[in-house]
Amino acid sequence: MWIDTHCHLDAPEFGSGPDAADTVRAQARERGVALCVVPAVEWANFDAVRLLAHRHGDAYALGIHPLYVPQASEGDLDRLDEALVRHRADPRLVAVGEIGLDFFVPALCEPAMRERQLHFYRAQLRLAHRHDLPVILHVRKSADALLRQLRERPVSGGIAHAFSGSAQQALAFTQLGFRLGFGGAMSFETARRLRALATELPLQHLVLETDAPDIPPHWLYVTAAERQAGRPQGVNTPAELPRIGEVLAGLRGQPVAEVARQTTANALAALPRLAALWSGREAP
Repeated sequence: MWIDTHCHLDAPEFGSGPDAADTVRAQARERGVALCVVPAVEWANFDAVRLLAHRHGDAYALGIHPLYVPQASEGDLDRLDEALVRHRADPRLVAVGEIGLDFFVPALCEPAMRERQLHFYRAQLRLAHRHDLPVILHVRKSADALLRQLRERPVSGGIAHAFSGSAQQALAFTQLGFRLGFGGAMSFETARRLRALATELPLQHLVLETDAPDIPPHWLYVTAAERQAGRPQGVNTPAELPRIGEVLAGLRGQPVAEVARQTTANALAALPRLAALWSGREAP
């Protein structure tokens, strides 16, 4: 039994319409993925992730992703606050997210856009603190800046999604009550530093995720040359999570069942509202 702590079930890759993700989610459930956490990325998809979570017995988070900050408005922060108030009694609302900083995309690294990202990140940390919710962080070339703000504006922990930083940064996040999200990227043999982290970090600090439909594991990845030759890119789905868990178990030399048990416990600790959903879940 697994928890996918980061899955964009509302993504267009899964189709359009309210039932588009039904088959995808059913396949994952058949493979033992009991819960998915579906984070929002902008105000426009707040309702979509909430409805999907209720439709499939999953959980959701509300927030404004740094890649969507350029088109976001101050009013969107007000809408986020209003949504967190309106749904505060919803047991499926488990975090503020996906929020954070992205210093990988060149356009987002321009001074004015860096400051705009920081403004939205700080504001959303304040909202998470006000509503006593953990956060799901987007961490891309931005770990130190994220940590600096977290020390100034503490929240009740959460998940550093798609973590790829250093061992020192990993320790800093865990000291602030965060778990670290690992997914398909560690399945690539060329990802030596990430695989070393997955092997060496204490298991109680790790959670599993697919980030579906993004970050496909190596068995789905198609190179540019292969795509040019007509081979389609494989679509990442939450059904891949157990195999990703097997990769982690193999790297660590631990039984798959132990990795499933511990990463599930870690997810419940990182996002405490998940515990009630976990105890009341239906077996796949």
